[in-house]
Amino acid sequence: MLNVGVIGYGYWGPNLVRNFSRQEGCRVKWISDTRGQRLEQAKKDHPFAATTTDHTEILNDPATDAVIIAAPVLLHYSIAKEALGKNKHVLIEKPMTSSVAQAQELIALAGRQNRTLMVDHTFLYTGAVRRIKTIIDSGEIGRLDYFDSTRINLGLFQPDINVIWDLAPHDISILNFLVSEKPVSVSATGISHTQNKLENIAYLTLFYQNNFIAHFSCSWSSPVKIRKILIGGSKKMILFDDVEPTEKVKIYDTGYSVKSDEEKHKILVDYRAGDIFIPKTEQREALDAVADDFVSAIRDGRPPAADGQSGLEVVRILEAADRSMRLNGKEIRL
Repeated sequence: MLNVGVIGYGYWGPNLVRNFSRQEGCRVKWISDTRGQRLEQAKKDHPFAATTTDHTEILNDPATDAVIIAAPVLLHYSIAKEALGKNKHVLIEKPMTSSVAQAQELIALAGRQNRTLMVDHTFLYTGAVRRIKTIIDSGEIGRLDYFDSTRINLGLFQPDINVIWDLAPHDISILNFLVSEKPVSVSATGISHTQNKLENIAYLTLFYQNNFIAHFSCSWSSPVKIRKILIGGSKKMILFDDVEPTEKVKIYDTGYSVKSDEEKHKILVDYRAGDIFIPKTEQREALDAVADDFVSAIRDGRPPAADGQSGLEVVRILEAADRSMRLNGKEIRL
């Protein structure tokens, strides 16, 4: 039996406890939160789990095999480092850490301790994203030209991180999962309307060597909630709309071809609009698959799909984006 402790019972913690409680061969032994009101709720929801306001009780319990960290981002590194030092397996909420150096240190420590280190990049475990990867890998949409993401809503304004660190990790992790090539540079701009210097609206662009480009729009200040990704290929295009309840993925047999007329010094563009295909996607709850992968990785001694390295690559882009915003959108090499 794998005994786990969940550190943080705020917005995401209850979902983590619920899904890990359903895993075969796994038991949620501990739940911690610094707020007494949240712990009272945890006791009602999961009366068989021990509760504490001090997460070190969990780390010092020799019977606890793994911890799941759903605390504020600025605490991820310190808690994970302490947990790995206590020989615990670790699953961290996104983003993994608040700096590249911290992520690299955790990866190295997990390697020395021979412990599993995983990041909760939940979207990598959705049926929609996994189906999109299958479609791209098959060559059906042709050469990848662009990735355009919009993730906007009204709130939740975070007190410790800006909107890029809060929302962009989802779509950056999806992009890195779908595209094997790494970006060469990043440019980002943003603005804060709350006088705390934490941007609530931001735009991020990634550049690649092969003429592929990726763009991200992030906002806590939108009157509507939009979760869309457009992926353009030389043959077809894909729309991923996560707000859609069932038809989340659509493949558009749409495109264009370009010819040059050297005599007239013109570019001739032919457009093509064909059918729309809606593939069937697995409806399993993504967080259930996250919990299953974490438990299985520990049991089988293999890396999880969203391992520490995948978390590092996301943080590397976020850190460079922050630097670019401080420099008014200057392109930063990765």
